Amino acid sequence: MKHPAHRLSVAPMMDWTDRHCRAFHRTLSRRTLLYTEMVTAPAVLHGDQDYLLGFSDAEHPISLQLGGSDPKQLAEAAKVGERYGYDEINLNVGCPSDRVQSGRFGACLMKEPELVAECMAAIKEAVSVPATVKCRIGVDDQDPFESLFATVDACAAVGITDFTVHARKAWLKGLSPKENRDIPPLDYDLVKRLKKERPHLTIGINGGIASLEQALELLQPYDGVALDGVMIGRAAYHEPSLLGQADRLIYEDDTTDTDIFDALESYKPYIAGQLERGLNLAGITRHLLGSMHGRPGARAFRRILTVEGVKAGAGVEVLERAIDAVREAEARFQQDADQNEDAA
Repeated sequence: MKHPAHRLSVAPMMDWTDRHCRAFHRTLSRRTLLYTEMVTAPAVLHGDQDYLLGFSDAEHPISLQLGGSDPKQLAEAAKVGERYGYDEINLNVGCPSDRVQSGRFGACLMKEPELVAECMAAIKEAVSVPATVKCRIGVDDQDPFESLFATVDACAAVGITDFTVHARKAWLKGLSPKENRDIPPLDYDLVKRLKKERPHLTIGINGGIASLEQALELLQPYDGVALDGVMIGRAAYHEPSLLGQADRLIYEDDTTDTDIFDALESYKPYIAGQLERGLNLAGITRHLLGSMHGRPGARAFRRILTVEGVKAGAGVEVLERAIDAVREAEARFQQDADQNEDAA
């Protein structure tokens, strides 16, 4: 059975899912859909496009997430994104930060479903790649059922068929963006109901998903209807090794899992190439700090990357030393385990 590319995706996360992070994640999974950080339409149109939108061919499949509420600007920005080679253009209707609210985009657009639809119609008309929406279930005192269905139905009426729903409300006043990721309760059942009542639409779910096992559970049929995709966020960032299992578990590919050491080895040429362009090692390897999560030597791995990675002239050899520290710690751990077994 062939699954759509978005069956598993890594959520767009500001200051985290930059091109270096995505290039690393791609060494772990060939199939998982990757997202950029949110980029505002005005920034795309008036900023340094190569800096904001540049990415390596290895990152495909990749989606450009835009922020904004001006249909004309979004259409023009989407055209630029398509020209750069993105596989999908996504509109952010979920970010609750004050900066986003002041610009009249992100989660506050849940209050204006017709405007969201107008924006999506403009994007869809402007590009040939899929135009998609990532939204919340509502904001503030909205009834989640009414706000979610109103947003989705308005967009569906203009031909949009693909939605990823963060299954929490966002509180625009009183909660920080971080608190908005944790405090409002999750309502997975509402997202499943959306899929059941709108089975012709492609519906993915996001929010609080901590493992691939949980992702698989959410993909199981619900009242005879199955969600189409799962978007995983901070878990994939803080424990990227889980993505090494994604092609086998989520996509049912006949493949072996990608070992984190193999992924890091594959990532070295990318690091070397970026260093040759004058980039600082720490700005790249900050995305690797969770790679050894749960392993002996994980603390030493993080310390070497953070302390030595900021030094002038730091190169790939810093990553190699960090990896060696883990291998040595694992060897000691195994030796101690063997000795304890012999003593028993």
